[in-house]
Amino acid sequence: MKLKLFYNKSVNENAAHYYELAKESKEKSAGVEKAMEETEKEIKEAKKPEKKDVRIKRAKEWFEKFHFFLTSSGKLAIGGRSAQQNDLLVSKHMEEKDLFFHADIQGGSVVILKDGIDADEQEMQECAQFAGCFSNAWKNGNASVDVYCAKKEQLSKNVSGGFIQSGAFAITGERKWFKNTKLSLRIGIGGKESAEKEAGGKSVILVPDISKTCLKDELVLFPTNSGKDKGALAKSLAKRFSVHPDEFLELLPNGKTKTSQK
Repeated sequence: MKLKLFYNKSVNENAAHYYELAKESKEKSAGVEKAMEETEKEIKEAKKPEKKDVRIKRAKEWFEKFHFFLTSSGKLAIGGRSAQQNDLLVSKHMEEKDLFFHADIQGGSVVILKDGIDADEQEMQECAQFAGCFSNAWKNGNASVDVYCAKKEQLSKNVSGGFIQSGAFAITGERKWFKNTKLSLRIGIGGKESAEKEAGGKSVILVPDISKTCLKDELVLFPTNSGKDKGALAKSLAKRFSVHPDEFLELLPNGKTKTSQK
């Protein structure tokens, strides 16, 4: 090993010069090693499998293309997601023993309670709340709305001297009213016996707030003009339940929503 000595410096000064060079070299080497360690750590993190929201493909029941829930006593209630589905529910899926529910506001889901003629008051109240929540009352940020129900024989698509638009019906005779129905829903993890959305072993379901159905890790949803819009809420719920956001877009009512712990 050859060293260059400076004739104008003493032996101690020459030694001090090479000591400083060695010190700088050591510091640079330590910096390089640290940078390499950080790079290796970043590479390892990048190689880890990305956690994705769960979305399980499975065979769906016929009613899952509609809004739906099971009442506290196990009756199926199904609601239209559009005017066309409202017409389809009544024309194809409503039977003589079923009941028709609708909020007393223009624009809303027709909710059919299967075997509704034999339903108790609790079940009818649940369907009334469900129909109210899936109406423009939620979109308007209302706290409550009047809801009514009728039998199949009372419904008609014909009216003298008038026009009935898609998704709407003329109703004759006396209706049963559910005045000032509170607008609120519950969402959470339900049992496998429920009509449900299954994902990764979890069953995320939406029920009327007054339902007696027990849910785990549940939240209460209610309409408000200062809440999250449907898309933002779907993303928030997706993180909470580790389920794909699209699952919630199918479940939630239109409009802004706030959530609270039950």
